[in-house]
Amino acid sequence: YLARKFFYLWAKITFGQVLPSKARCLYDQKILQKTFGEWNEQWTVCREKKLSLRADNHYRHLLLNLIFKAWRTYICQQQGKRNKYYVAESHAKKQALLRTWQHWLVYVDVQRTKHGMQSVALAFRKRSCLRISWAVWRRQHYQKCSGHKMNILALQHWAQSLQFRAWSQWRELYLHTQNEKQKDTRAVTHHQHWELRRCMGAWLGYLNLHRVKKHQNELAQEFHQSRRLQRCFSDWQLAWECRRRMRAHGRDLEKQAARLALWRAFAHWKH
Repeated sequence: YLARKFFYLWAKITFGQVLPSKARCLYDQKILQKTFGEWNEQWTVCREKKLSLRADNHYRHLLLNLIFKAWRTYICQQQGKRNKYYVAESHAKKQALLRTWQHWLVYVDVQRTKHGMQSVALAFRKRSCLRISWAVWRRQHYQKCSGHKMNILALQHWAQSLQFRAWSQWRELYLHTQNEKQKDTRAVTHHQHWELRRCMGAWLGYLNLHRVKKHQNELAQEFHQSRRLQRCFSDWQLAWECRRRMRAHGRDLEKQAARLALWRAFAHWKH
């Protein structure tokens, strides 16, 4: 017990208030803290890599979804165009068939009228036997028939020109509406892509800023810990130097006191 007590006193006088075991424990704690900081930084980097990979996968999936939606819209538009084109073509065929049927009915009526008029003229010729009247009537009848045919042809040409003009106007309007729809869809997709790119840029900038701030905080903490440790070590060193000087000064005083006592004893013995 006395040996342990004097050993503690000797260690306290030699090393000061901080024992080697405490210094070793503090050194182990600092090493453990630095190791844990390095491990935490590596773990954070791995986690950021995983998050970036997940963000890239999400961005790729979103792009593929947008492309699929645009492709499906384009297919639906193409099918709608094809159906409208088929309907317009069938309508044009029906209109052409109806015009042909009307022309054929008019031609049949004209032929019947002609046959009736020819039969009446032949009967009149047989009854009257007047060549001059027959020639005059024939010339007038020919003029009337030609005028009637010309009127019919003019009406047909006017109707066809009106139908062609209406068809051309409808086609121009349809093409204009389709172009406007395509421009609107392109503008919407471009706006969505621009918004997505801007959000990704802002998110990446936030991640870089957060990473830089975290690195700066870690550097500041390490610098603060190192400065505090250096300050404690300098204080301990100054205290140890002061104690050592005081101890050396005490030894010098003891030596001087011993010499003075020896000199007094010698002087007393000599006297």
